[in-house]
Amino acid sequence: MRLMVVIASTRVGRVGGPVGDWVAQAARQAGDVEVDVVDLAAFVLPMLAEPHHPRLKQYTSELTWEWSRRVEAVDAVIFVLPEYNHSYSAPLKNAIDHLHGEWAGKPVGLVSYGGLSGGTRAVTALQPVMVNLGMRVLAANVEIAWVAEHVVEGVFLPSERHERALASQLAELAALVPAVDVA
Repeated sequence: MRLMVVIASTRVGRVGGPVGDWVAQAARQAGDVEVDVVDLAAFVLPMLAEPHHPRLKQYTSELTWEWSRRVEAVDAVIFVLPEYNHSYSAPLKNAIDHLHGEWAGKPVGLVSYGGLSGGTRAVTALQPVMVNLGMRVLAANVEIAWVAEHVVEGVFLPSERHERALASQLAELAALVPAVDVA
């Protein structure tokens, strides 16, 4: 499986990087998984700078074309997202909105984090967007409450519950990816 892990927080001092690193490492250890990590703090798409609707795929920016190729090249996606003001981050919305057809049919897992809610409200806000674009949204998510308590010296230290939830999500993603016939 070719998996893209998108780290959706761009704030200075964020915990999204350590959480995303944990997700990518767990995916690589899960088996035959090739991982492309896209950190939106480093892969900076301009805010809705394309002049044409993305469903037309008439991109004018090489950066948008690169984003399109990367998304098309993967079989599944995991969004690692914080909850900001009861929703998901603007950089994630912008990254999703830059494309259209590239998302169709992609199985998508969500690893959310925050305070008490563990990012549940961000997940709830994002789900209609993903459904509208034809993404295959998994039923179970990995939700990390009080995430800052699990980050020590820049490393995310998951609980057993987090590890089980992510393993289950990775297995569900793999089950949704069509097998490649090697002849």
